Order: sequence, then structure tokens, then C-alpha cells
Amino acid sequence: MEMHQVRYFLAVARVLNFTRAADECNVTQPSLTRAIKQLEAELGGDLFRRERPAAQLTELGQRMHPLLKQCYEAATGARELASSFKSGEVGALRIALTHSVDLSLLIPHLDHLKRMFNRLEFRFLRGNAREVAEYLKKGEAELGIAAEISEEWDRLDIWPLFTENFQLVINRKHPLADRNKLDFGDLRAEQLLSRNYCEHAARVNSSLREHGLDVDRGHEIASERDLIELLEADIGVAVVPDTASIPPTLKRASVEGLDARRTVNLYGVAGRERTAVASAMMRMLRGANWQQRIDRNGTP
Repeated sequence: MEMHQVRYFLAVARVLNFTRAADECNVTQPSLTRAIKQLEAELGGDLFRRERPAAQLTELGQRMHPLLKQCYEAATGARELASSFKSGEVGALRIALTHSVDLSLLIPHLDHLKRMFNRLEFRFLRGNAREVAEYLKKGEAELGIAAEISEEWDRLDIWPLFTENFQLVINRKHPLADRNKLDFGDLRAEQLLSRNYCEHAARVNSSLREHGLDVDRGHEIASERDLIELLEADIGVAVVPDTASIPPTLKRASVEGLDARRTVNLYGVAGRERTAVASAMMRMLRGANWQQRIDRNGTP
């Protein structure tokens, strides 16, 4: 069994069309068909029903698909890792994050990657949820992190990382700063700083409106940096997720009855080869103890 045969099989299984699969693999259709027939001969049965307009996996093909995919990914990862160590050039980790995801969440894992690989370079891309999806589609990013991507794309792999709550953040000199728990009545005279770049901004604002807060009278903010600057100047208050980093000049306070939660997900592209660095990062993010970070940040 040759790896190019497995790669061709996975391509056809993904697009269910021999012509399109050949185009993706940059080979002629006869070459791709011949390689798959050789693979079928080795496995002792047909892997596809050659129907029009789309090919379909046979029962053998369905059973072999996860095994061949695992085999191919393992072989590819081992080859890339060996090549990286041999050359001393691992390349760059390209990762896209939405504006509302704090980069500090990645710092421990980035530090670990630097110890694992030689001459590692990072490339961070920022955008809204739609832009992160585009970065992944175009191959400009290998991994994406966002609270929610509504893009309906069948090649988008999704792994939930953690779910967190939202809390109020205020200046420590603010009259309400001596309290750890507030209610909506305490906030009716306050001007809110709206994080409209957050994927869950509409849901958070809806919850605040339901409790009588005038969200439209607040200040609209375009970035986390601007938010911190305004909070440190005591110009308004803000509702932020538990994992958001805040300086010592600010403090968190819980708001009784605030119904706002979000799940932060890791995104990748199914069927696309990942570098050894991206694969290592994905394993670390999926295996991390996020609850510890949430509990530490979420304590007012």
C-alpha cells in the first residue's frame, strides 16, 4: 500500500467525484483511478460505487475510511516532523483568532512549542468570525479560535475548548468597586462600553436590555485595547468574558441574573495536511485544563 494511493482515496471520499479529486491531487483522472484500483486489489474489494453524478463509498470503503485517514495523517505527521528536525527549519505556526479571544490564553502553549521546535516563528491573524473562516478556507491559517463561526462549510472541523460566563469589569476607583456582587439596578445609571466585535455581543446586549439597561446610550468600542484604556480612565463599565485579561487597576464583579455564556472553539480544515507544529498545538489546546484559567480569572 502506497501513501499516494491512500491520499487519492481520501480525496475521492471527501468530494465523491473522481474528476474533482484528481484536480485536487494535481494528477490526471486515469492515474488517480488506476491507483485506487490497485488499492482495492490489495484490500480485496471495491471501495467506491462508481455512480453518476457522484461516487459513493461501499460498505468496505466506509469501514476503511477512518483507518486509512488515521494512517495517512500519522505518516504525514511523522514525515513532516522528521524533516523539520533534520533541517532545523520548522517554519511558522499560522493561527487566526477573533478579536474577542485573548491571546494570553495561548502563551503557555506557545512557550512549550518554542522548546519543542527549533527556529519556530508565529503568525497571528485577527478578524471577525467570518474573516477567521476565510483565513482557514484560503489556507492563510492552519488553526482558528473563535467563540462562534456561523459559516456553513462541510470541511470545517470544530473542537469545543471551554465554556465561560461574562462578568462586569469596572475601575477600582469606581463607587461600585467595593462590592463583588451587583444587580441590574446598580447599573442603570452607568454607561456601558459595548464590545460589538465579540461574536456574542448581540446576545449580551439583548440580556442587558431585558433587564432595563439602556445599551444604546453606551460607548461602542472597536478593540480590547481601547476597552482597557477607557475602563482605566473610568469612562464606563463593561461586560466581558471570564478569560479576558484585565490589569490590576480594574476588577470584576458578578451581576445577579446576567444570562450570558459562550463556548470558545478550535477550528481546523478537514482533509488538509497540517504541519507538525499545528498538530502539536492542536493536541495541547484540546488537552489543556481550561477550567483552571477560568476559575482564576472569574473570581471577583
